[in-house]
Amino acid sequence: MNPSSSLKWAAAFGATGIAIGALGAHALKSVLSPEHLNSVETAVRYQLFHALVLLVLGLSQQAVQFKRSILLFIIGTLMFSGSIYLLILFKYFHLPTLIWVPLTPVGGLLLIMAWLSLGLTKWTAQKG
Repeated sequence: MNPSSSLKWAAAFGATGIAIGALGAHALKSVLSPEHLNSVETAVRYQLFHALVLLVLGLSQQAVQFKRSILLFIIGTLMFSGSIYLLILFKYFHLPTLIWVPLTPVGGLLLIMAWLSLGLTKWTAQKG
């Protein structure tokens, strides 16, 4: 994972997060339940927050050191936010949603691991 990959993912997460957030705030407001809209807002919030993290890491002078963290942030965000989007979409079309349910907590766990990896990488670099 190189710095330009991190920046590309940051841009993709940022653009799609804004688009889905706007869609949720306007077009989906009359279609989805308040509970489902809240889920979409949570997914968008996590996606945009981690887009900023990827942007900062991609612009960092030490981005190469953080490649494991960057990869965990990308996969975790895709699994966490992506599974929520798919879950809402499948519920809207009355399709079975069971397959997406386990992805959300696994994605959340990967995001936690990404943050721990980030801290551990920085901590071990300072000690060595």
